[in-house]
Amino acid sequence: MRLVRMNRPDFWVLSPFEQLTGLGEEMNRLFGAPAAEATSSEFFNGWAPALDLSEDSDNLVVTVELPGMKKEDIQVTVHEGVLIVAGERKRERSVNAAQAYRTERFHGRFHRTISLPKPVKIASIKAAYNNGILTISMP
Repeated sequence: MRLVRMNRPDFWVLSPFEQLTGLGEEMNRLFGAPAAEATSSEFFNGWAPALDLSEDSDNLVVTVELPGMKKEDIQVTVHEGVLIVAGERKRERSVNAAQAYRTERFHGRFHRTISLPKPVKIASIKAAYNNGILTISMP
């Protein structure tokens, strides 16, 4: 029998300086978002739908991905220059009935808050929900 000394694998392939730089960039990304956009529900609940904000010639347009939701389960509010999209995606079936090997789809309450870059006419806001995509047009 022969004993061979095992060398410890090199887990740190980056230099300490490169690791600190990467950590700094990640912290800047996490804490660089305005407080109104980075709500605690997004960080701690793990379920926040993707949201795009754009502007065409007449409107601010917000598009939110909400697949598998019913229109009745979504609330849209604009108050003092802040858009709030909230709701709840319900679980489709009980996991207890079957053995789950992987569950990646989020369910439960969500709450997205975004500061609008311009004033909008609240009385003229239109929202449409089609094929899991919520589109909000704000003149």
